[in-house]
Amino acid sequence: MRVMVIVKATEDSEIPLPPNPEAMAEMGRFNQQLVAAGIMPPDTGIGLKPSSQGKRVAFDGADRTVIDGPFPATRELVAGFWIWTVKDIDEAVTWVKRCPNPMPGPSEIEIRPLYEPEDLE
Repeated sequence: MRVMVIVKATEDSEIPLPPNPEAMAEMGRFNQQLVAAGIMPPDTGIGLKPSSQGKRVAFDGADRTVIDGPFPATRELVAGFWIWTVKDIDEAVTWVKRCPNPMPGPSEIEIRPLYEPEDLE
């Protein structure tokens, strides 16, 4: 089973500052554990820049509207993600509980199963 593990944004992740080196090293060690366990391919733990540096494209029929960041509702934004292969969602929860806190303060990580080809048959 593949899952997307989503790091939810916080006020801190929306500030365009360089990441904390100690926190990055700790997350790097966690990522190496995921790779060693066969949960994640190398170099696929991805952090995202603040939404102020992004754009959205809104669709309405044939119309397309480009919206510049930053985007409201910070807690609904994604600050980073992984794609993991696990035996079931419980294994993903076990790994997420081992993850260092991705933010300086309170934060959330969401786990969502991916559709696989057999789900679409």
